Amino acid sequence: MPPNRMRPAPGLVCPISATLRTDAAPFGRAEAGGPDVASFVLDNGLDVVVVPDHRAPVVTHMVWYRNGSADDPLGQSGIAHFLEHLMFKGTETHPVGAFSKAVSSLGGQENAFTSFDYTAYFQRVARENLKTMMSFEADRMTGLILDDAVVAPERDVVLEERRMRVETDPAAQLSEAMAASLFVHHPYGIPIIGWMHEIEELNRTHALDYYRRFYTPENAILVVAGDVTADEVRRLADDTYGVVAPRGARPQRVRPREPEPRAARRLSVADPKVEQPTLQRLYLTPSCMTARDGESHALELLAEVLGGGPTSYLYRSLVLEQGVAVNAGAWYMGSAIDDTRFSVYAVPAEGVSLEKLEEALDRALARAPSEALSATAIERAKTRLVAETVYSSDSQSSLARIFGSALAIGESIEEVRRWPSEIEAVQASRLAAVAERYLVPARSVTGYLTKAPAAA
Repeated sequence: MPPNRMRPAPGLVCPISATLRTDAAPFGRAEAGGPDVASFVLDNGLDVVVVPDHRAPVVTHMVWYRNGSADDPLGQSGIAHFLEHLMFKGTETHPVGAFSKAVSSLGGQENAFTSFDYTAYFQRVARENLKTMMSFEADRMTGLILDDAVVAPERDVVLEERRMRVETDPAAQLSEAMAASLFVHHPYGIPIIGWMHEIEELNRTHALDYYRRFYTPENAILVVAGDVTADEVRRLADDTYGVVAPRGARPQRVRPREPEPRAARRLSVADPKVEQPTLQRLYLTPSCMTARDGESHALELLAEVLGGGPTSYLYRSLVLEQGVAVNAGAWYMGSAIDDTRFSVYAVPAEGVSLEKLEEALDRALARAPSEALSATAIERAKTRLVAETVYSSDSQSSLARIFGSALAIGESIEEVRRWPSEIEAVQASRLAAVAERYLVPARSVTGYLTKAPAAA
């Protein structure tokens, strides 16, 4: 599972509607300084994970559903994200706004987010208020009430969110177009928020059908991190979530597989609002769930070596040595159920065309297997990645997100704990192999963002 790198976030947050990167670096076994994580399953199929952190009398309470925008029915793009908004409306027990008012009155924090592969809801409160949060969250797992008076205005909110975040942002339009070009068959090519014309058609029936299919205890993961014990959480979970009846077998994700790409693709977005031209490139690569043994770790480490900050290979080559760029980097979105993306990007220096910058980038990438993968560079990258796993343990919310996001895509607690040692074990030859196998033109989409003349 990859660390919490600075990269485009595969998620939308509600209700404040900001992007959020929800996967974070795992860390080692409890005996090596990591948390003593406990897990169990309730009788109704709800998976429960407890991450003790007794440094402060607070808890982070999260519910993760094993569905995201990639599970939206065909023609209903954005329904997972739309339902996330609607989950803040009323239930049979609590009127609209009661849950949020309770969190606020207790001095807590709350939010939610939708990604391609999961949807999650969280609250951070004093430990004595944990049962209250569980009761509210269990209630909306089964008792959501929707009518057109609620659905129509919230759909307008989502439409406005898309207008603000995509329709008026050329960089977002380029990112959206590149994803659609990279994933020609898989729903990762569809934006999490949905296409505008399909959001406009979403209705109460769509939302309730999706809710009844996916919002069930056997499809959910409860993660509690903080000043608690596993026994406490088990008792509280049994009293609250345990009364929610299962609806049968866990719903199956039905997704097409992306075909092997055969042609490089290119596109550009030009707009008067562009202040800084950029060059972006995506490569179709395996994720942590689809990779051959060790490939995902190698790709994560390769991204760090190539573009993980000012000491990275691309930054040194393009910015410091050649002077053709003012910034350059790389990232890998390894935490995904299906094949994913690896990106390199560069921002041209003044007077440098994107064409010239692309030529320099291609030369640097061609030389990378022989020039970038020194023992010193690889060890430095390993140190940075593993260090992030230590830093992440200082954040209680990160603890909850680490394990929740991993389990939601099908990883295990043990796989999360093994991540640092597996990164440490990656050899230079494996980095060269994945670079030569996956960073090739046929697997790529190249995008130009340029400034267009203002309309007369």
